[in-house]
Amino acid sequence: MAWLLDLCPADFRAYTGWRRHPLMLAWIAERHVTGQVEVMRQAWRDVRLQVGVHVPPEALPGLLEHMTTEGRRLAEAQRGARLLVEALRGERWVPRL
Repeated sequence: MAWLLDLCPADFRAYTGWRRHPLMLAWIAERHVTGQVEVMRQAWRDVRLQVGVHVPPEALPGLLEHMTTEGRRLAEAQRGARLLVEALRGERWVPRL
């Protein structure tokens, strides 16, 4: 539960019903992180034109690396939340060969 709540905005902790229904919390957390992944991808496409011209040229590679790291973290969180939703629904994981 704590991990799922960490994926969501801090205000989500006020909704006690989600603590009583882990599937709902996992479902909403997965949707929230999916939105963040989409926003990060759009930001990656736009950053050079919209921000890159306003920062020193030597700063841009480091900023892009931070965006890459955050994008990976979000994608991993999205996958984890999705797998948790599937598990809470009773879906079984079948390994692929």
